[in-house]
Amino acid sequence: MSDMEKKSREFIGYEYKEIITDSSKVSFLLDGYENFGWEQDEHMAEMSAENYTMKSYHPPQKKVVLRLKRNRKIINKMELTRLQRNFEACVSEIEELEKSKTSAATAFAIILGILGTAFMAGSTFAITAPVPHVILCILLAVPGFMGWILPCFVYKKAVRKQTAKVNPIIEEKYDEIYEICEKGNRLLI
Repeated sequence: MSDMEKKSREFIGYEYKEIITDSSKVSFLLDGYENFGWEQDEHMAEMSAENYTMKSYHPPQKKVVLRLKRNRKIINKMELTRLQRNFEACVSEIEELEKSKTSAATAFAIILGILGTAFMAGSTFAITAPVPHVILCILLAVPGFMGWILPCFVYKKAVRKQTAKVNPIIEEKYDEIYEICEKGNRLLI
């Protein structure tokens, strides 16, 4: 680079932000943060974050670290930051709503399975008693088997019901996010 090119280039101070997210949400978050003046740091391309593994019963999703930067002297920075916080709050609410689709159903299915196991334990103890109680064993085994079979069907039905209830709320949150992003975008112009 020649001396003339060095002198003509203006200094820009940046502030930086790192976001750890699922690989499926990268485009959505990049599009959203661009409306608040953030841009992806081209010097630090998105990198996978294997050390950010989250244990869950859902299929594992690859975690990604988004590295963003924004001009420190951006106009309307206070308002953009406020809108960005609203955006982040809406995104976290959507994540919680997505989790709520399966959390109650999972808890209910586990409780049913534990009750089925308790009945099966009672059935086992009834048949292995010094004087075997065959009738009691059969009476306890039937709800025991039901407690092992029903959770699968109960889980699916509860997830469908909760999904139908939560999806309109999630759509409202997405609409709210789009309004927030639109306001942020207008402030950048």
